[in-house]
Order: sequence, then structure tokens, then C-alpha cells
Amino acid sequence: MDTKKIRPVESGNDAKREKVRVIPIQFFDDFPGHPFYVKMDEEMKALMESIKEYGILTPLIARKKENERYEIIAGHRRKFAAKKLGLPELPVILRDMTRDEAIVAMVDSNLHRERILPSEKAYAYKMKMEARKRQGSRTDLTSTPVESKLRTDEAIGNEVGESREQIRRYIRLTFLCKDLLKMVDEGRIALRPAVELSYLTVDEQNDLYETIGSEDATPSLAQAIEMKRLSQKKALSIDKIFSIMTQQKPNQIEKIKIPTQKLEKYFSRGTPQAQIESIILQALDEFYARRSK
Repeated sequence: MDTKKIRPVESGNDAKREKVRVIPIQFFDDFPGHPFYVKMDEEMKALMESIKEYGILTPLIARKKENERYEIIAGHRRKFAAKKLGLPELPVILRDMTRDEAIVAMVDSNLHRERILPSEKAYAYKMKMEARKRQGSRTDLTSTPVESKLRTDEAIGNEVGESREQIRRYIRLTFLCKDLLKMVDEGRIALRPAVELSYLTVDEQNDLYETIGSEDATPSLAQAIEMKRLSQKKALSIDKIFSIMTQQKPNQIEKIKIPTQKLEKYFSRGTPQAQIESIILQALDEFYARRSK
């Protein structure tokens, strides 16, 4: 790459401030295995509107690769928005980092987001866990002796406000097949049953997904635990899965089910179930009140 295309940006008289450079957008690559989804949603549209009006206010963080390209550590959504808007250049701060330092920084830069899917947490925590272990399970360069002796999952939990066990649960989700993991993201399978199901073999998980579709039923925690027990005994056939999934659950009542994707244009992700039900019932009341006039 022609180094003349890289332009420094004046950043004041503070000598300690990191230098911001402007680099053509085509020289940036996404971080390998980046676990966070970057897609065109309402938040992305809002970001694009902000960039159109004010520009990119926060520079990307990247590191230089061996082939004269740049690997994004923080700023994948900003790059996506800029590319959609046709911007030719991006402001960036370049940092000299090892692969594992970059992984930790990349994960940390995304975990502050308001809404993070279970699958995103799962792969992010796993990447950070593995990087930390390769670094000798050190929490950071200024850790006290007590902090540096923490288990890696406990140290990560302390940083993100989760228990050590919760970190372990999320990482177990990475063993789910993509169809079941998508159901966890959609809220159709709860975290605890999903963790138990992650111990099933790939074939058993695929059989379970097929049964969920045919019977329009998702496993409870008790059913998931039973399937895990049979799987460990190598006794979980598709017939057994069908038998477990068609058992009457305690206090089970008939429910009307509406696919999540049909509700997305009316409710933002993360809206409580009780609130959704309340709004739908209110809308029905108003609908029938108008019809009766």
C-alpha cells in the first residue's frame, strides 16, 4: 500500500494522546472469528444517520498486519456503516498488539453494548477465555497477586458482572448446533436447558431440532436433563427424543404461538414477554370495540 495514502490527523497539543490516522477503507479487514453480529438493523440505521450528519466521531482501533493491511479491533459497525454510505476513508488509531492482546481488546470493546445475544456472549467469552489462558490467566499487566491467581472464568466474570458459573454456561453454548443456538438467541430455548442440550452429539441435536419443528414444542430443563442423561449412556435415539418431547409438562396449558420474526417490526429485541402480551391484548380489545360500534 502507498504509505502516502495514510494521513495523520491533528489531535491537539496533548503529547500523550494517541495519533489518529486516516486510511482508505479498502485496506481494513474484519477481526478473524469476530463473534458479534454486524447487520442492517434499526441501530445500524441510526448510526448511519449520525455518521452522515457528524462523521465518525470515535476513531476505529486497529493493528497493522504483515501484508500492509489493517485488522479491526474495535469499530466493525462503524466500518460497515461507512462502507454502506460510500465513505472512502476511516479515522483509526493503530496499536501494536499481540494476537491474544487484540482478542481481549476486541471482546472488551463490544461487551458494553446494551443488547448482546447469547450466541455473541458465548463465542466472545470463549475467545477471551482461550486468549487469557495462553497469556497465563493474567487479568492484566497491573493485577495484584490476589487478582492474578483468580480462575480465568472467575476473572472474566468479575469484569463483565457475571458469575463464574454463568461464564461457563455461556461458553457451553458454543457446542450447540447452529439451529438450536439460533433458537436460544430468539428466546425459544432458555439458557439452562440449552446448556444441558449442548452435551448431546451433533446427530442427537439435529434429531432434537427436527422433533421441535414437527411437534412445535421446546424442551424444558427437566426434559433437557433427561436427554443429556440418556445421551451419556448412548441410549438417546430419535424415538426417545420424540417420547420425551411429547410428554405432558406440569401445569401445561394451550398457548397461541407467534413466530418471533413476525413480531420484530412491532417490538424491539429484549421486550419482556409480559409487556408484549399486554400490548397485543390491548390492541385486540380496541379492535373488537371498534367492530361492535
